[in-house]
Amino acid sequence: MQYGICNLSIVPLRIEPKDQSELVSQILYGELFKVLEQRKTWSRIRLQHDNYEGWIDNKQYLHISEMDYNTYCSMPHTYATDLVEYVACKKNHLYPITIGATVHTIALLDHEFDGHFISGVKPKEDLLKTAFSYLNAPYLWGGKTPFGIDCSGFTQMVYKLNGYTLKRDASQQATQGEALSFIEESEPGDLAFFDNNEGDIIHVGIIMKDNFIIHAHGKVRIDRLDYYGVYNTDRNTHTHKLRVIKKII
Repeated sequence: MQYGICNLSIVPLRIEPKDQSELVSQILYGELFKVLEQRKTWSRIRLQHDNYEGWIDNKQYLHISEMDYNTYCSMPHTYATDLVEYVACKKNHLYPITIGATVHTIALLDHEFDGHFISGVKPKEDLLKTAFSYLNAPYLWGGKTPFGIDCSGFTQMVYKLNGYTLKRDASQQATQGEALSFIEESEPGDLAFFDNNEGDIIHVGIIMKDNFIIHAHGKVRIDRLDYYGVYNTDRNTHTHKLRVIKKII
């Protein structure tokens, strides 16, 4: 087994080993992963944080030892909290990083970082404070940053920055936590999941107080939530059909 670390700000994770393939997620600076298969120009990897798998370009990561992988996986995880920051190498070259970048692994890259960071498990009420950091971020399928993010990437990153682990896709996140019977039972920070006509979970958002929800749909936005689903306050129509509410913490 081989191991790797993301040494760039944002690296695409694709469903197939080619540049034209679908973007399924992104790897942020400092994230660790196992290399499951290596080809001439692409590698299939499994992320340490959520066990998500996909293909990345061999030019966009560095190999590390198994000992370093295990050592840094067991350390308290620390994440950058500024929307955009920089790390510097010894040649004084700057590398941009975004909120959610992993910075406790920075020694593996021989870089320096003096920006703001967060570590440990935070109170549930902090989830919405973090969520507002992504407000108006444009929607991007597979995205995980303020420059482009999808619905489950948004919820995953908000929870991650507060010390909690969510799976990557909305359908996977819907298997976590405790189901609630009514919206009235929910608290700010709980997750609401929505399905399509076939009954497949296709969307997720974070519940706010007073029957509002923050979610990624066109952009990260705030809409109304009722027993039917999401009511878009700009279009004056329901856009998503409520399936289940989950209390994760």
